Amino acid sequence: MYIWLPILLVISAVFIMGIKFSNKVIYPKTRSHSETYSIETENGKLNKEWFENLPKEEIAIDSPYGYKLYGIFFPVEGLKKTVIICHGITYTLHGSVKYMNMFYKRGYNVLMYDHRNHGRSEGNNTTYGYYEKYDLMAFTDWVLNKCGFDCKVGIHGESLGAAVALQNSAIDPRVTFYVADCPYSDLTAQLSYLLKRDYRLPAFPLLNITGIISRIRAGFSFKQVSPINDLKNVSTPIFFIHGVDDLYILPRMSEDMYKVKNGVKKLYLAPNARHAEAYWNNQEEYDKLVGEFLEQIGM
Repeated sequence: MYIWLPILLVISAVFIMGIKFSNKVIYPKTRSHSETYSIETENGKLNKEWFENLPKEEIAIDSPYGYKLYGIFFPVEGLKKTVIICHGITYTLHGSVKYMNMFYKRGYNVLMYDHRNHGRSEGNNTTYGYYEKYDLMAFTDWVLNKCGFDCKVGIHGESLGAAVALQNSAIDPRVTFYVADCPYSDLTAQLSYLLKRDYRLPAFPLLNITGIISRIRAGFSFKQVSPINDLKNVSTPIFFIHGVDDLYILPRMSEDMYKVKNGVKKLYLAPNARHAEAYWNNQEEYDKLVGEFLEQIGM
């Protein structure tokens, strides 16, 4: 009996740590709409007067999984181009506003929305694209019904939003282009990296236990979230962007996906930029390169 006690204690400790890490992964602490609005306005990333005076339509649509999703649509009268902008983890659609004028001034309607379990959208957990990609597809459905089925739809995503967009690229051929800013290439690899970086812990066996617990709780496996695998048969043009100083999601993840992607593609490694800072620290260059990418693909 006493021989097995240390083993049982270790197993119990790993299981408890797995529950705690699962909580961090699938139930991330998210910010409210009012909080993100204040952060973006105070940092100068959201011009309050400009934003509030834009024509807009608040919308709520049904997810394929039975919860409500919240978004805001900014129309440009009579135009048949729309970009959907997807925000990063723990945030809301206010994090997408900084990218908005880059497309708006080029004649695009803009749709921004809150991911499941974020902002004003419903949903009980975060699955890093496993369910979110179908929510994104539902918003594309909404755009095409709103603007006409001849409307061209593009998607810009940041961090989690970029990874969701890339997973969407494998299931929705209606989308014309993607701009993926600082996405992770594989959830298992990303979580393994964060375990080592933040906790100095090896992936095995903690990540395996966490994965089992998360699958029971949220219905998905970490191995099922792998944008780099999803890209292998995708021909839709994709512009990969990543800050060279990003230590949260390493830039090599975008480099690896760029290498795997076939067909039209572009890669920009933004200088002096940590995670999700590529645009804000390189606004003119970022805008110019996105414009060139859109011209290259006839958009």
